[in-house]
Amino acid sequence: MSKGVVLVSGASGYIAGFAIKQLTAEGWTVRGTIRSLTRADEVRRTLDAPNLQLFAADLNTDAGWAEAASGTDLMLHIASPIPAAEPKNPDDLIVPARDGALRALKAARDAGIKRVVMTSSTAAICYGDARGNDKVFTEADWSNTDSPDSYAYIKSKTIAERAARDFIAREGGALEFATINPSAVLGPVLGKDFSTSLEVVKKLLGGELPGLPRLGFPIVDVRDLADLHIRALTAPNMHGERFLGSGEFLWMKDIAEILKYRLGARARKVPNRGLPDVLLKLSALFDPTVRMVVPELGRRRQCDASHAETMLGWKTRAAAESIVDCAESLLAAGLVKA
Repeated sequence: MSKGVVLVSGASGYIAGFAIKQLTAEGWTVRGTIRSLTRADEVRRTLDAPNLQLFAADLNTDAGWAEAASGTDLMLHIASPIPAAEPKNPDDLIVPARDGALRALKAARDAGIKRVVMTSSTAAICYGDARGNDKVFTEADWSNTDSPDSYAYIKSKTIAERAARDFIAREGGALEFATINPSAVLGPVLGKDFSTSLEVVKKLLGGELPGLPRLGFPIVDVRDLADLHIRALTAPNMHGERFLGSGEFLWMKDIAEILKYRLGARARKVPNRGLPDVLLKLSALFDPTVRMVVPELGRRRQCDASHAETMLGWKTRAAAESIVDCAESLLAAGLVKA
């Protein structure tokens, strides 16, 4: 017997895929939204879920959301625009992230859904703070969208989460709401739709970087992140909660050392030497993905995820395991050639 019905928005996405697989394994009936039903068969094959019910619903329009939410008990709102490059107009990210969240919440409220857990980001927590690399961020922190440190993606995640919380306070009625704020998401891939975070491992393995820039980030495994979403979705007394989904902070040089040590000859293209800041900035002139991370040079954004551990008994696995599993799956899927 099914535990109930869960709607997962953005069902073709990286985090959503693992959430759908776990929910199904735990006995939930799962349905999902994707932007176009032309990809429905592909998504079902990727997730090995032939009976997954999919609805067409786009962040930019109202169509489809009410139908998808009808008859649903709980919702994971994971869909959000993630750029491959910095957009010329920040509103290209901000508007769909904010308005899409509000569309999902309105549909959930109107359908009588009990709880929505929304995927936010450390982008809504860790930016625009002048206290430097010694600052340890918690759920009490919010990014400052007026800071030069806050580029379009940072603004989109911060504005979307604030708008969602404001909506719940004003118009949410009985709808319960919580957010998960993940850091850089790594781990194995299920198909070609994966987090932008994986570009780091992909570029290192493929020899696309001439050296190792002074970049770093805290890492969370996609499997553990999916589990955190589901814990927050099903545990009692979660209304208003905010959970950092984050683990160890590693610099690029640390990631490179792990790849070389664990993969041997398959990591032969991974660089050994550091990359001066000026050369990364030069590379950014030709690579839009690199251009996005230039503001991160030398920045250590450390996160304290103890709230999720205390409240939900959650923790993420060692970053080295996530990195190696990511690399192995990218190679196996032919998404990168070592």
